[in-house]
Amino acid sequence: MVKAKVIDENQTAYFVQAAALTCRLAKSEVEADLKLGDSVSGFVYENEEHHLQMTLKVPAVGINQYAFGEVVSVRRDLGVFVDIGLPNKDLAVSLDELPEQHKLWPKEHDQLMIALKLDHKDRMWGTLATTEVFQQLAVKAEQSMMNQDVTVTAYRLKLAGTLVVTADFKLGFIHPSERDREPRLGEQLKARVIGVRPDGILNLSLRPRAYEAIGDDAAMLIATLEHQGGSLPFWDKSSPAEIKSYFGISKGQFKRAIGHLLKNGLIEQQTGKILLKSPTNNQGKK
Repeated sequence: MVKAKVIDENQTAYFVQAAALTCRLAKSEVEADLKLGDSVSGFVYENEEHHLQMTLKVPAVGINQYAFGEVVSVRRDLGVFVDIGLPNKDLAVSLDELPEQHKLWPKEHDQLMIALKLDHKDRMWGTLATTEVFQQLAVKAEQSMMNQDVTVTAYRLKLAGTLVVTADFKLGFIHPSERDREPRLGEQLKARVIGVRPDGILNLSLRPRAYEAIGDDAAMLIATLEHQGGSLPFWDKSSPAEIKSYFGISKGQFKRAIGHLLKNGLIEQQTGKILLKSPTNNQGKK
């Protein structure tokens, strides 16, 4: 942040000076006209054309000041570029701070929490928030979040699992057994709360609930069971004609659906009927 004096102007910009530095300030950012000699405070940086520029749109990030920014481009030889709200400038996060595997690098629209840092040439870079920073910002989760769906952002990738954070800064952990692939750094994910630790950290799963993974026919059977009070007078030995007439599917489809539901512990089968298991009989299922 710099306080400077107006020394010149043209049709589109004011030129302001602080000490021996002259910066350009776009007139489009200024609500009231400035005059020569007026003072103005703003954020000064080197833009993409390597010219000093002042902006009144102060970015949320700063030295030791962290905020999320959106990844706007990726360069394998350099790192990723993050939009922090500066005109004519995106902030580079060096490949030295990114995962060794390129497939785990952030992609466009992913979110990174970064602060500013300056190198020995006074060039601005983005630096990733550490685990300790997230812990300082963290809000403890309540037990009432159990089984809720949440949107999280991956902020640290570890062999033991993925560390994530919600929009309201509740921290979470995704064990490798609760995902089909390792998320990217900065990737936003839809997750489900499968546990709340005593320290307020969420245990999360990226896997669908059992009834979400069983397919359309099985989901239709569950919905029908719920509508009919939890019982239907059909089982895997019912005739194809009866099944087709009532459900509109083949006996093969019906048996596969029954098999999925039995495997996932959502129903039980008795002679001549299928029964919907109550939630209390199915608490161990995810």
